[in-house]
Amino acid sequence: MSRSLSMRGSMRARRDLPPPEKTIERLESMVDGGNFYEAQQMYKSTSARYIAAQKYSEALDILQSGALVQLKHGQVTCGGELAVLFVDTLITGELPYSEQIFDDYDDEGHQLSEAISAAKVRAESCSSFMKAAIR
Repeated sequence: MSRSLSMRGSMRARRDLPPPEKTIERLESMVDGGNFYEAQQMYKSTSARYIAAQKYSEALDILQSGALVQLKHGQVTCGGELAVLFVDTLITGELPYSEQIFDDYDDEGHQLSEAISAAKVRAESCSSFMKAAIR
């Protein structure tokens, strides 16, 4: 493929991305329906498209929403993975500091910390049960 065709396709892809609100709404419905893995893959692939198009704010909106909704449903690994991608996108996009982004990160970090603590308690309970069952 020639370079000019490739560039035109890339520019068209940037314009053709749907508004993030529609994507967020659809993915939240998937998570609410219990389709955690499928939603996780969609969060990652969709945000990657926005990042490739250098639409970092939109990618951050998708990743933040995904992390929070996954954590709300007890999906600590999924929520944590999206939170890491959120931070990676902040770095990649070289976004200037803003109170809004800091507040979003602070809220997300707090929820992630709570979810990890809850998961640790569940894991310790499971471990205690297994030890008692083996005796």
